[in-house]
Amino acid sequence: MIFEIKDKTGKKIHLAEERWKHISQRHPNVTNYVYIEETLTTPFKIIYERDTAIYYKYYKDRKEPAKYLKVIVKYLMARDL
Repeated sequence: MIFEIKDKTGKKIHLAEERWKHISQRHPNVTNYVYIEETLTTPFKIIYERDTAIYYKYYKDRKEPAKYLKVIVKYLMARDL
């Protein structure tokens, strides 16, 4: 496991090594999972859709043209919502 934290709303979220490999391969501009942790703990906005939550955080100093980081969390159990 890479990390386990509580998000802004108190839900427990973890990032498994397998998921981190997937993220870092598909999104090479996301080189540090600390930004993911920050986005989950201090998001600008959270949108809930079925069994997922989408977290957004604005990063003014990002080198990429997109200044918002979007993190999608899939809840494995309905009680996690």
